[in-house]
Amino acid sequence: MPWKESSVMEERLRFVARLLEGEPMSELCREFGISRKTGYKIFVRYKEHGCAALTDRSRRPIRYANQLAHQVESLIVSLKRDKPFWGARKIRELLVRRLHGDVKVPAKSTIHAVLDRHGLVSRLGKKRSRGHAAIAGRWAQ
Repeated sequence: MPWKESSVMEERLRFVARLLEGEPMSELCREFGISRKTGYKIFVRYKEHGCAALTDRSRRPIRYANQLAHQVESLIVSLKRDKPFWGARKIRELLVRRLHGDVKVPAKSTIHAVLDRHGLVSRLGKKRSRGHAAIAGRWAQ
């Protein structure tokens, strides 16, 4: 007997069809291997939006709670371009003075991340670790 291939959408449609035929929710959920909470969620979505509601939804958040405002980010970038030798700490202090109380000023690590994202800071090379033998030889002398 060959394997039957089915998509998630088909399984949800079969689930809803059997519910509409009058089968009990608990037994169907047990058979399909889902919780009753998920079963009711699928059924309510179907009743509200029809077959289109049975497709997979995007998991991408609608908004990001801690996302930096576009205006603040562009201000950070323009300040860095005006003062190329300033780092995140000095830029933050200038923002604190300019935006006093108007906008929450981001942390210096956030400012550094913005500068890094726009390619305005150069990364230091990785620190080389000296081997244990070199250190041990140094102490032995």
